[in-house]
Amino acid sequence: MIGFILRRLLLLCPVLLGVITLVFFLIHLIPGDPVELMLGDSAFSADKDELREQLGLNKPVYEQYGRYLTGLFKGDLGISIHSREPVLENIVERLPATLELMAGAMFVAIGLAIPLGLISAVKRGSWIDQLAMFFSLLGVSIPNFWLGPMLILLFAIQLDWLPVNERGSFLHLILPAITLGTALASILSRITRSSVIETLGTDYIRTALSKGISEFQIVTRHAFRNALIPVVTVIGLQVGVLLSGAIITEYIFDWPGLGLLLIEGIQTRDYPLVQGCVIFIATSYVFVNLLTDLSYALVDPRVRLQ
Repeated sequence: MIGFILRRLLLLCPVLLGVITLVFFLIHLIPGDPVELMLGDSAFSADKDELREQLGLNKPVYEQYGRYLTGLFKGDLGISIHSREPVLENIVERLPATLELMAGAMFVAIGLAIPLGLISAVKRGSWIDQLAMFFSLLGVSIPNFWLGPMLILLFAIQLDWLPVNERGSFLHLILPAITLGTALASILSRITRSSVIETLGTDYIRTALSKGISEFQIVTRHAFRNALIPVVTVIGLQVGVLLSGAIITEYIFDWPGLGLLLIEGIQTRDYPLVQGCVIFIATSYVFVNLLTDLSYALVDPRVRLQ
């Protein structure tokens, strides 16, 4: 187990270096000058040059890249150009809101997908199965940037049932969590259905049926547990989708998380802030995949990590 973890951690190094390099040079290719955004077009050239020198933007790009890598090795994500605060502090300040939104979205996704997938697998081919898969297809086809405003119009404006914008009570979380969790629920329900159907066709399930064990016990205690590997895999992989989807969702609902912070950084051409947010998201995604691999042994005792 320890050897497996060490090998995976070593493989993460070139991946993260590639992400850092790609993000750094792509953000510098975006049109616009952060100095002009901060001072305005009417500012004097001398003032712009002075600020550009203070921020280190007058150096060649390769030199900026080298300085940025050196800072990363020391655990320094840089200083925000716009707020003049450490990027790491900004990320840590916004992280709880994003984790809260992701937890709510995951709760919605699992709460909808697992029962829906199990029922569809047991009632395979019936009208219940077809109806469930129709809603699953509908959910994965609706983008967040459309679903979010529609939920706001219906539940916040027309019916006035739920609050919208910013982060507050539990009620503020409902609409963003549904918006972000719907697509994951659709994918997860299909994976659960196909995995359980495959498990129900195995010999040991037929043996359990011949012994008179109830269908409910077979599905919940035997088939579902042995069908969890694909489900856990999809959940782990979809964490990255939740992080990227949270950018749009947080912007729609004015949710003060990492996604909104990233949008603000892009709008102000805040290079260190954008780089820090993307690197943090990419690193989180990679480590979640590692934890997903390690969880296989807990979900299925047959799995042994060499």
